[in-house]
Amino acid sequence: MKWKDDYRKKLKTAAEAVKCVRSGDRVFIGAASSIAQTLADALYQRMDELHDVTLSGALILAPQKCFGRDARGHFSFSTFFMGPQERMGFENGVVEYCSIHLSRIDHWCRIVARPNIAFLDVSKPDDEGYVSFGATGPALFGSIIEASETIVLQVNDRTPYVYGQENRMHISDADIIIETSHLQPFVRDSEPNDEEKAIASHIVSEIPDGATIQLGIGRIAGAVGYGLGNHRDLGVHTELMTDSMKYLYEKGVITGRKKKLLPGKMTASFTFGSPELYDFLDRNNDMHFAPYTYVNNPYTIAQHDDFMSINTALMVDLTGQVHSEAIGLSQYSGTGGQLDFVRGAQMSKGGKSFIALSSSVESSKRGRTSRIVLSAPPGTAVTTPRTEVQYVVTEFGCVNLKDLTMQKRALALIELAHPDFREDLLEEAIKAGLMGNV
Repeated sequence: MKWKDDYRKKLKTAAEAVKCVRSGDRVFIGAASSIAQTLADALYQRMDELHDVTLSGALILAPQKCFGRDARGHFSFSTFFMGPQERMGFENGVVEYCSIHLSRIDHWCRIVARPNIAFLDVSKPDDEGYVSFGATGPALFGSIIEASETIVLQVNDRTPYVYGQENRMHISDADIIIETSHLQPFVRDSEPNDEEKAIASHIVSEIPDGATIQLGIGRIAGAVGYGLGNHRDLGVHTELMTDSMKYLYEKGVITGRKKKLLPGKMTASFTFGSPELYDFLDRNNDMHFAPYTYVNNPYTIAQHDDFMSINTALMVDLTGQVHSEAIGLSQYSGTGGQLDFVRGAQMSKGGKSFIALSSSVESSKRGRTSRIVLSAPPGTAVTTPRTEVQYVVTEFGCVNLKDLTMQKRALALIELAHPDFREDLLEEAIKAGLMGNV
């Protein structure tokens, strides 16, 4: 097989591979569960030789040496979604954030990140010399490759081989190859608390058999997933593949029989979950991975009947504006795909969009505060405008805001707030003039 000879000719150590990077270069290192960690670590070892190298990627869980204070001037990092490591890097003056809907990720790849070098974590090659982009790569690697001049593959024997579209590349299209063996960053579902279970129960009761579902990240979304165990013939079309979906598939709840697009297939763009979930994805013919530009396109979403979108928020104001990514000017996560799915679900025949959050939150500094607020702190980004919001859910109920006036919205949202805050919220709404001449 000629590709094997080509593979051997391109094979280098990580230290040799990163010598392709020069000062001023722009280097993509991966996202979520597809990070070229071995290459990133090797690049850090060259830090003193390099200046003004811009790295890019998103939702980084594993510690990154390139995000430390000592990296300033040598490395910077551009991201479209803040993970825990990006938040640390931001504090160190290394990370910059760009707000973009995931359905437009191709724009971010070409115009914002615009790498000239791509470090890609991929699976071992198949018999024809193709490597798979793994549990997250199909979301955007295709657009990254189009933007890049040099492709460096990190062939990782722990990376799952996934099927779908824009999910693989041939060895002949790589410039440099290294080999490694390490499990990608993973997270395990934690047990939801009573509030989260109550929120999930309100949503589960609204989801019909045969629906196609999308779940966001976090414990509330997980509680909804595990709460659907008695449903039948659900389908999956989601940016994020989760352990709860694996559970529903193995239980026979997810069959995809009634999906209008790719019936029988679970469609996703990226994955965060347990090592067992990554193993589940490996060469699974019932999985179909595809780019964000396809999966998050509202018109793609809308082609499914009874589409159910479940996402979470940090706070909701009394007019229905949803704040899911930041508090004030402090960026916590990212714009992501929330609005893509909010819009697509409501364009679907029988579809519903849910924004879920606990009614209050406890902190050591501020004590218990309400997540239902008159207005968010100055500078807080609006992730989903009030014109797009449909259902809002807390542990105290579920309300459809879509056809309510501002005054009735405020009253409905106050009823979703924790009882300790309802009286104050009503007084604030009246004082602010939101209730008219009440």
